[in-house]
Amino acid sequence: MPEPVPAIVLGGSGYVAGELLRLLAGHPRLRIAAVVSTSQAGAQVAASFPHLAAVLPPELRFEAAERLPAHLSGGGRVALFAATPHGTTAPLVDAALAAAEAAGAEAHAVDLSADFRFADPERFARIYGQAHGAPGRAGAFVCAVPEHHRGRAPEHAAQPGCFTTAVVLAAYPLYALGLAAGGVFVSAVTGSSGSGRTPGPGTHHPERSGNLVAYSPLAHRHEPEMAMLLAPACGGVEPEVEFVPHSGPFVRGILATVRMQLVEPMPAPALAAALAEFYVGAPFVRVTTAQPRLNEVVGTNACRIGVATRGRTAVVTSVIDNLVKGAAGGGVQWMNRLLGFEESAGLNLAGIGWH
Repeated sequence: MPEPVPAIVLGGSGYVAGELLRLLAGHPRLRIAAVVSTSQAGAQVAASFPHLAAVLPPELRFEAAERLPAHLSGGGRVALFAATPHGTTAPLVDAALAAAEAAGAEAHAVDLSADFRFADPERFARIYGQAHGAPGRAGAFVCAVPEHHRGRAPEHAAQPGCFTTAVVLAAYPLYALGLAAGGVFVSAVTGSSGSGRTPGPGTHHPERSGNLVAYSPLAHRHEPEMAMLLAPACGGVEPEVEFVPHSGPFVRGILATVRMQLVEPMPAPALAAALAEFYVGAPFVRVTTAQPRLNEVVGTNACRIGVATRGRTAVVTSVIDNLVKGAAGGGVQWMNRLLGFEESAGLNLAGIGWH
């Protein structure tokens, strides 16, 4: 077995970073080389993630971004994960890749923020209300779920948002197979961990527990991202996406209900069989006519899809763990592809079941 590839995590103190560290600690082909956090520089990483104390080296400490060149000076291959907030990621990744280029290192980056999801920096600026931090790098990243990117792996990848991941895994094959036409309506519920580690009104337990509320209906910034990622299955034309997200009273997971119009009436077993055939060779996606439950996927990189039909109406339900398949796990899956590893390396995870 060759030496593991060193992995550097940028923005190391949030929930997604914690999940990345959990996955990297058990990965057979990657090793944690550095964890960068401006706010926690010098502090022990396990102190921020005590549930990982048994698998993280006690000497592993957060480092300032200025230390990055030291980890890149030896050349060779490097895996770079960005778990920083959108708007701050691009300049950090740009500087890290420039340092790698100067050192002769072969660095591959996976962005888990929104900064490199759009190849057009102007579109990012319109959606996120700020200028892109590294417009010259935007075109070097491919944004897609790994299951939908065929052919040669790109140099760098951007993992779609968690809502987007759940939705495009459900809707994309219906368009790609020519089974559906027109727009798509989505109602999706997410857990509180999707709002990040910093407490706020949307994640405060007394406000969220026993409660359910829609937010940003038909105005969420993942809506144009969904349309963009569905376009390749629609002949390059972005379909109309109507998206209503909800805050659920649980911590982890997304359940997305996707409604589409079929070209011709189709019984649910036939539609499920078509989608299952589309995802043959995709180790983390399973399609049935049974309706999936969050407990099937929490803690894993899996996506479970259930279908139902009536006449020309199709309802496709998708469940994922927002922190794993929708972020850290999807990012590791991408990095496996970028480095030529088995796609499922380090990601064959048992679910939690009860939590």
